Amino acid sequence: MKRLLTLAAGAALGAALAFGAAAQTFPSRPITLVVPFAAGGPSDAIGRLVALSMSQTLGQQVVIENVAGAGGTAGAARVAKAEPDGHTLLIHHLALPAGPALYKNLAYDTRTAFEPIGLVNTGPMALISRKDFPAKTAKDLFAHLKEKGPAVNIAHAGVGSNSHICAVMLSQAVGFKPTYVSYRGTGPAMNDIVGGQVDVLCDQSTTAVPQIEANAVIGHAVTSGERLAVLKDVPTSAEAGLPALDMTIWHGLYAPAGTPKDRIATLHAALQKAVGDPMIVERFAAVGTQVYPASERSPEAHRKRFLAEIDRIAALMSAAGVAAN
Repeated sequence: MKRLLTLAAGAALGAALAFGAAAQTFPSRPITLVVPFAAGGPSDAIGRLVALSMSQTLGQQVVIENVAGAGGTAGAARVAKAEPDGHTLLIHHLALPAGPALYKNLAYDTRTAFEPIGLVNTGPMALISRKDFPAKTAKDLFAHLKEKGPAVNIAHAGVGSNSHICAVMLSQAVGFKPTYVSYRGTGPAMNDIVGGQVDVLCDQSTTAVPQIEANAVIGHAVTSGERLAVLKDVPTSAEAGLPALDMTIWHGLYAPAGTPKDRIATLHAALQKAVGDPMIVERFAAVGTQVYPASERSPEAHRKRFLAEIDRIAALMSAAGVAAN
C-alpha cells in the first residue's frame, strides 16, 4: 500500500509539474494579429510579411484578422479588450497615437491600453492621382488643388489614418479645402483611384509604389527628405515647392496592457528576427520603406516614440483646425 501511495504521489507530482510547464509555454496556441484596416492595404501587407516570419520563429501560426473601421480605432479597441496573454496582437501606424486628437469617445485610453512590442518599419507617403487627372506634375497639382478646392476629391482610409493625416497636412500646406472621401482602408481607396472614381490619394509607399510603377496612377511627390530609390523620377514634396508636406510614417506591434513582460520579450525577439530577415528587408526596400534602426526598435524606445507622437499629432490637428468628433 505504501509503495502504491508513493507511486501515486510521484505520478501526481509529475503531472502537476508537466501541467505547470505546459501552462508556462508560450505561445500555447495560434496568435491573432489584428490589422485595423481592410485587406490589401499597406498595413495588411506589412502585417502579413511579419506574421509569416513570426509564425516560423514562435512555432505557432500568427493569423491575420482584418478589423476595419473608424480610422483604425475599431481594430485597436478589439485588442485593447483582449485577454492580456500575448495571443492577441495589433499592428498599427500613426493612426493609433492620432486617435485622442480625433475621437472624443474612444473605447480605450490610448496612452495606457497597449504594451509596445517594437517598431517595424518606416517610410514616406506618396501623393498620387488618377491617371487621367489634368495635373501631371506635383507643381501643377498643387496649383490645381488651390484653384479648384472642394471640386477635388481626396480619398483617405478613415479619420485619423495616415492617409487622412497626410491629406490634412496637404490642405494646410497648399491652402485649400478639398472634399474628403472616406474608405475603410487604403486598399479600397486605391482601387477607386486606379478606377478613376476619385481624384487624389496620399498613400504609404508600400502600396503606392507598385501602382506608380505599373503606370496605373500618377506619382506626384513623396513626403520624405530624399527621393526613393525605386521612384527616382518622382520628386520630394520639398523639391516640388511644398516643404511643409514632410511626413514619415511607421508601424509598431502592440499587445494589450498587462501582458507579462516575459511574453513581451518573446514577441519582441520574434519581431526582431522578422525585420532582420533579408527577404523582408528586400521586400520593404522594393516598395520604398525600410526596417526601423535596430537601436530604436526596443519596447522602451517604441513607447517613447509612441507617447511623443500623441502630443505631436494633437498639436498638428489643432493647428489645422481639426477638432475631435
